[in-house]
This record gives sequence, structure tokens and C-alpha cells, in this order.
Amino acid sequence: MRRLRPYFTYLKTVRGPIVAAIVCGIIYGASSGAGMPLLVSFVFPKIFAPVNPPRSLGVVALIAAGIPVIFLLRAVSGYLNSYFTQFAGVRILEAIRLDYFRKLQVLPLSFVQGRATGDLISRGLADTAQLQFTLTLIANDGIKQPATLIGALVAVGVLAFQSHGVWLALVCLAAVPLTVFPVRYIGRKVIKRAAQMQSQLGSVTSQFSENLAAAREVRAFGLEQRETNRFAAACRQLIVSQMKITKYSQALTPAIEVISAVGIAGTLVYAYHSGLKLDTFLALIIALYNSYEPIKKLGALNNELKRGTASLDRLEVVLNEPVIIADPAAPATVGRLRGDLAFEGVTFAYRADEPVLHGVTVKIPAGTVCALVGPSGAGKSTFANLVPRFYEAGAGRVMVDGLDVRALRLADLRRNIAVVSQDPVLFNDTIYNNLLLGRADATRAEVEQAARDAFAHDFIQSLPRGYETMVGERGALLSGGQKQRVALARAFLRNAPFLILDEATSALDSDSEAAIQAALKKLVAGKTVLIIAHRFSTIRDASLILVFDQGRVAASGTHTQLYGTNPLYKSLYDRQQMGM
Repeated sequence: MRRLRPYFTYLKTVRGPIVAAIVCGIIYGASSGAGMPLLVSFVFPKIFAPVNPPRSLGVVALIAAGIPVIFLLRAVSGYLNSYFTQFAGVRILEAIRLDYFRKLQVLPLSFVQGRATGDLISRGLADTAQLQFTLTLIANDGIKQPATLIGALVAVGVLAFQSHGVWLALVCLAAVPLTVFPVRYIGRKVIKRAAQMQSQLGSVTSQFSENLAAAREVRAFGLEQRETNRFAAACRQLIVSQMKITKYSQALTPAIEVISAVGIAGTLVYAYHSGLKLDTFLALIIALYNSYEPIKKLGALNNELKRGTASLDRLEVVLNEPVIIADPAAPATVGRLRGDLAFEGVTFAYRADEPVLHGVTVKIPAGTVCALVGPSGAGKSTFANLVPRFYEAGAGRVMVDGLDVRALRLADLRRNIAVVSQDPVLFNDTIYNNLLLGRADATRAEVEQAARDAFAHDFIQSLPRGYETMVGERGALLSGGQKQRVALARAFLRNAPFLILDEATSALDSDSEAAIQAALKKLVAGKTVLIIAHRFSTIRDASLILVFDQGRVAASGTHTQLYGTNPLYKSLYDRQQMGM
């Protein structure tokens, strides 16, 4: 319980329904635990005990009316307890998932990209649902069942003490503490299995997500049966984990029932030895039974608590991850930046022992079109990603207009940067709304002009719904070239002083590429541009080229300068020209 205490803050927003659920739970517990034993002990004898003159039918009916009244009270309070608990539960689930999703938005890309997408989805859906179920179950049965147990134990104690004193009461209650042992033993087993099950569920979700994302490749390489077999194997492992939990969880009820039966048998022997009346004995047995039932449910609650703890462990991997890329305490105030860029002794590593950049120092004046070239894995993309602070430099400084990027608000910095990636992502929305991501306050005319500049307007107008056409998940309903043009149009619309192009024309045919290259000349005018070049044809207009080799800037200059002086650049250029 202590483990979940910090998360009880989620209950504050629904304190009204929770209080109502608690009150109804107490009423339910009292009427369940003590109601029937008291009926058997006090109400039934008044009806069947011989009196002279005999009671009238009306008096008997009035006494008997206590039975439906107690059961009605129990039914209404139980219903309201469940309703208010469920209402609070769905609100808690919403809050937990929102906090989880919100945290993912501010964690660095290295954290998100270093984990399987399906596993992160499973944590955000399955584990939050389990935690929500655990919290609401605690709020529900954590009050209702103890109240039922207390009511039943009070009835046992009162009835036994009134009949034959404290010794009968002790005999009746002797077996109750023994039920703690199976609860504790099974709880230890469940928490281990629950962690395994939640992890395996994440693996199944990850495989599902991966398969759907690679649907074309699966069909192209004939991997349908292979993928089905992999998924079946993962599902079988999940079933094994689930059945292990079931094995231990379901063992709790029979264990407690056996202990309960021993206790009731002992009470029967002692009652016979003591000459206890039948009506008193029946009331005691009912009270004892009512005390063991909530113990079973509290044991099940303990198992759910263990499962909730296992889910919480998985959620806290995200919730407790430190946010290392955040706004400074006293950020510098900036508007539109000029575009000066400088790296001063910058070192970066995705893993502590494997640096990707080593002491990079370079200055790129405002208005420079700078191409980044080099072998795969040389550090080009990492260099560009440090400018908008997608990653944080481990040592050194990244400077814009003479200011450390860490001194700026993230929103201010990124508002001054436009990014067009090699594989642009569009959201499952209209083309118009996807274009507005470039600048949310743009007018319709500005959006359409940006589309014209990117040579996208004509194809958009040819679609059945024009700019209101839905693009599908990740833009799946558009071709690769169309997606690239929409992404370029967003960059035109943003009109930021910094522009990062990750081979932005790679998905276009030759005719479109020629047109886009002309459009890019207009786009880059007066801006500081970083072109991550995989094809050397895209860097012919670059005023500065940085040659990367094993995480260092090996050389810099124009194409003419580098081709004559740098063997690595000459080798890369010649190799690609021969391939073409």
C-alpha cells in the first residue's frame, strides 16, 4: 500500500465520488457482516418463540419487514458503491494516461527511440488500466470488505460472549489469523509473475505494432507465415505467464475456505460441548462465514495490489525518467533569430562509452547553405539534431546568434527552425491541417502559396476533396513524392531562419526534383541551411561543405576546394559519380 501512496493524488480530483463510495461501502459492509447473524439471533426467535396470546399476523409481518429492509439497504449501498467507484476509476485512468503521454512528449528522442514502440504503447494502455483497476479496487474493497469483516467479527464476539463468555468467542475467532499465511505466500508469488506477464504483454503489443508498420515488407518478402509463427510464440508465452498468475490467485480461495471449515468445525465441537442453543449456534456460524468471505476478497485485493505494483514499476520507467532537455530557469528572450550557428568543442554520445561526435568546433555564418557529407554513421544527422535540441550535447556548446541553445526556451528555439526529413510524417488529418503545422496562425492564402512554392498545390487540387483530403495514418494515402512536397510546403510556410534538410528531395522523380531544386533556391535565400547530403547532386549550390569522418569534422570548404585537397571527400564523390 505504501508503494502506491504517492499515486493516491489521482483520487483528489474525484474526492466527492470516492467519499460517497466509501460511505456506501461502510453501510454495505455493516449490513452484510452483521445483518444476517442479528436476524437469526434476534428477529427469528421473536417470530417463532411461543407466546401467550399468539402474535397477530400483522405483528409478525412487521417484524419480518426487517429482512427486506436490511437487504434493500445492502443492495442500494452496494450498487452506489460500485457506481461511484467506477466513475472515479475512469477519471483516474484518464489522468494516469494523460500524465504518461505528457511525459513522453518531453523526454529526449534517445529515450523514445531506444525502446520498442509497442512496449511503450503497452505501458500506456495495459499498465495504466491495471493501475487504475488496482487504485479503484483499493478505494472500493479496501473499505467495503474491512467494514464487512469488522461487522461480522463484532457479531461473532457479541453473540459468543452473551452465550458462553469469552472462551467461546476466542474459539470462534481462533482460525481467522491463520488465513493471513496463504495471503502472504501467494502475494509474493503473484508479484513476480505479474511483472513477467506485463513485460510479455508489452512484447506481444510490440510485435503487433511492428508488423502493421512493416505491412508492405511482410508481403514483399513473403513473411506472412513467419510473422504469424512469431506472434503465436509470443502469445503462447503470454498465456503461460497469465496461467501462472491464475494458478496462484485461484489457490487463495480454496486455501482460506479449508481454514474456514476447520474453524467452523472447531466451533461446532465446542458449541456441542458447551450445550449451545441451535439458534445461537446458527447465528454464530453465519457470522463466522460472513467474516471469512471478506478475508478471501481482501486476499484477492492483495493479489491485485501486487499486479498493480508490477504495472507501476513499468510505468515509472517513463514517469520517473529525468527530463534532461527542458527550458532554463531564466531563459533569454528572443524573437526571430538572425541565423548564426556555432559548435564549440561539442561532444555527444548515445551511449556513455561510444561517442558519436568528438570535440566538434565549427562556425556557420547566417545565410550559409551548409552541406554535411561523410560515410554512414559519421555523425551528420547527430550534428543537425543538436541544433533544435532533439539531443543534448554532452560537452561543449551549440550557439545560435551567440546564445547557448540551452539558454533559450525550447518553443522559442524550435520556432526558428524548420525541418524536412527524408521520410516525412504526416498526421491522420486533412492536408490543410497538416500544412498548418508549419505555422498555426497562417491564413488560407499563405497556406496555398506555400503549397505552390513546393509544387504541391496542383496535385492537392486534383484530389476529390482538395485541401480537406484526409492523408491517412503517417500519410499512407499519399505517394512518397506527394508526402515530401507537403513536408516542403510546411517548411515554406514556417519561413524560419534555420532550415534542416535531410535529403528532402529523395522521394521525388527527376522532373519533380528539378522543379523542387529551383523552389529550394527561393526557400533557402537568407537562411542558414543544413543539408544532410546522401546524394552529392543535392549540394551543388552549397556555399560550405563539412566533411564528417568518425565523429569529427575532417575538412570544410567548397566543392572545388575539398575535391582537390581532401581524399575522403574525393573518394566519396567519385564513387557516387561512377555509380550514377
